[in-house]
Amino acid sequence: MNENELIPHLFRTEYSKIVAVLCKTFGLSNIEIAEDIVSDTFLKAVETWGSKGIPDNPTAWLYQVAKNNAIDLFRRQQLFDKKIAPELQLSTPTITEFDFSDENVNDSLLRMMFAVSHPSLTTESQVALALRVLCGFSIDEIGNALLTSKENINKRLFRAKEALRNSELELEDISQKDIEKRLDSVLSILYLLFNEGYFSTSTDEKIREDLCFEAMRLAHQLTKMNITNVPDVNALLALFCFQTSRFESRINSSGEQILYGDQNPEKWNAELIEKGELYLVLSSSKSHLSKYKLEAMIAFWHTRRSVEEHEKWNHILLLYNLLLQKQYSPITALNRTYALAKVKGNKTALQEALKIKLEGNSLFHSLLSELYKDLDNNKSIEHLKTAIKLTKNENDRVLLEKKLKQALAGTLPNDG
Repeated sequence: MNENELIPHLFRTEYSKIVAVLCKTFGLSNIEIAEDIVSDTFLKAVETWGSKGIPDNPTAWLYQVAKNNAIDLFRRQQLFDKKIAPELQLSTPTITEFDFSDENVNDSLLRMMFAVSHPSLTTESQVALALRVLCGFSIDEIGNALLTSKENINKRLFRAKEALRNSELELEDISQKDIEKRLDSVLSILYLLFNEGYFSTSTDEKIREDLCFEAMRLAHQLTKMNITNVPDVNALLALFCFQTSRFESRINSSGEQILYGDQNPEKWNAELIEKGELYLVLSSSKSHLSKYKLEAMIAFWHTRRSVEEHEKWNHILLLYNLLLQKQYSPITALNRTYALAKVKGNKTALQEALKIKLEGNSLFHSLLSELYKDLDNNKSIEHLKTAIKLTKNENDRVLLEKKLKQALAGTLPNDG
């Protein structure tokens, strides 16, 4: 991996860890300072590695530079509290409080996950702050993920950080009761993170595996604590496993998306499917059928290779019906119409699809184009053109343009 690939990758995997450890050391009230330290650290990596080459252990290099940057900044600005002042005033400062061991990094990340879910924050602010601090999203990426403007995201982040400062919350103070209350918010954050990687709208890469695996890693961390190793956490992990099992079959050698019906099942990852099945079993609860469990079961049926097609899609349609009853979403309704088409045909599915209010969504028009095939070719082409105009992803655009070319060729008179 060269420098241009390595630094963005490390930013994704290490940004949240360094921020979490610094906040645990210096206090959550200094979260913005922690972010500045990490940003400066990666800027120095760009400058240094470009001229001197990549160090033998890039991650350790980042941790060491972050430690040095933290000491220098707190000395210079005298923004340190009583807890660390004695250490920093020594002639030879020690850095023992900067603990980047796996145990402390994991503990800091877990505490940070629940800190950003503080009840004083709105749900929107919680998600925005988590995507920024835990996941290292840019403002543009958060805006795309939450379907809002950069200005709104900046406002949410400012309010969220201000609220945390005013709360005087410290990572060490988060109790088991806090964790129980905030678990739903944490799971929502991880769900959104995974989806941003799996259905990326802010990059030309259709699948950003690092984001998906980061969401899986954080979710797996929750299974290591008895208090958070609950059915919903395991259901979410099951969903992640089933979805990632089809990574290799979703993109061709040219980086273009391959639709589900055209995927090669031989490329599905059997080990991840087995892990998904295990987590699905662990998520079993007679009294609780959450949206995560329903989505995991839908993803489970998508990985069934030996099941007759009509039976598979009947199961998926039933699960979508239950999911919509539990929590309506236009996107869920849109996905349901695809399953409905598989079971009852395009005409029936089209009637349902036209009731969904997603006129500004590329996927909506792409599905309508498919459903209009053999029913009204002109409308099929019209919706395909609209989908092309609306898509934000270059790989999606390439796929849609290929479809449009094929559709237009089918409307031309046969000279032979």
